[in-house]
Amino acid sequence: MTQSESSARKPAAKKPVARKTTAAKAAGTKTVSTKTAAATPAKKKSGLAFPFTAIVGQEEMKLSLILNIIDPRVGGVLVMGHRGTGKSTTVRALAEVLPMIERVKDDIYNRTTEQYLEGEADRKGAAKIDPATLKLEQIPVPVVDLPLGATEDRVCGTIDIEQALTSGVKAFEPGLLAQANRGFLYIDEVNLLDDHLVDVLLDVAASGKNVVEREGISIRHPARFVLVGSGNPEEGELRPQLLDRFGLHARIITINDVAKRVDIVKRRRDFDEDPEAFMKKYNNEQVKLQKKIQKAKTLLPSVTMTDEVLTDIAKLCMNLGIDGHRGELTITRTAHAHAAFLGQKEVTMKHVKDVAGLCLRHRLRKDPLETLDAGEKIERELAKLLGEAEAV
Repeated sequence: MTQSESSARKPAAKKPVARKTTAAKAAGTKTVSTKTAAATPAKKKSGLAFPFTAIVGQEEMKLSLILNIIDPRVGGVLVMGHRGTGKSTTVRALAEVLPMIERVKDDIYNRTTEQYLEGEADRKGAAKIDPATLKLEQIPVPVVDLPLGATEDRVCGTIDIEQALTSGVKAFEPGLLAQANRGFLYIDEVNLLDDHLVDVLLDVAASGKNVVEREGISIRHPARFVLVGSGNPEEGELRPQLLDRFGLHARIITINDVAKRVDIVKRRRDFDEDPEAFMKKYNNEQVKLQKKIQKAKTLLPSVTMTDEVLTDIAKLCMNLGIDGHRGELTITRTAHAHAAFLGQKEVTMKHVKDVAGLCLRHRLRKDPLETLDAGEKIERELAKLLGEAEAV
């Protein structure tokens, strides 16, 4: 992709392209209409991300990401599978179908009006802010990459000690966690992440706040994000503490259908040859998916679940020997989001069955003598449970 992309751009001068991109970004922040938000996928051509709706197969991974958009409380998704199966491509394509969010203009933490006023009120000696004076803007939901080689200062942010000592001002240089607030933080090859960064992510994920302390100076800012990780299990296991922080676990395998494999190659080749034309081809599908996600977010608060379904969820987790109560909570939230995505107002065991594997696969106790696959084990327990329910 890089070679064809660069060769296609050779005749054009570099500076005008940079100005065009800047102008487009500026235009995007000023416009707040719903129509513009719906048409956003068509306006992000300069990013040249492969369209989300053009990805062949891997339905489990795509559904997991969509459910996290509808309800970020699901807790993120871990995507593990073979190399070259489109894990990174799918996550990076996610930005194109995300709805717009509203923040205080130019706020580095992407805060809403309420969050901004609360945060500024906590600062010592800060003047009272009139909410009417705040300007708002619409921005795409941030999707931030966390590189494996990133330092702790790059991730958490750092304080300019020299300026703090000379002028008495806490000059804070925000890091990736600040940029990812109210968005997605993506870690490729998450199983190879350094232990000290894993500890930082665990603390921030639990509290929703990032605290930076240097030389007696302390800065605290909101950092609530959906954690998305991908990796190849052959390259190492994930630390249990971090594994448990992911709400869903999507398992990706190489597609063995010949027709689908041919389709994958053809679509990728078409995208490499003319990215803009390829993106136009899928623009309508991108907008449809974005609208469907937005409708699901609106419907979610009115989705209900009966005590009978909740009881079956609790029985399923008990029968599988799931430690703690995070399994029930995750299934409940995910099933609600799944029902909303399908446009239905009540959660049934069909919704639970569709998401149970995603929610519980990584929470099962590991038994070296167990020959049954985790997914099959969950399906078997579900079948028993549903059979008992039908008999009653």
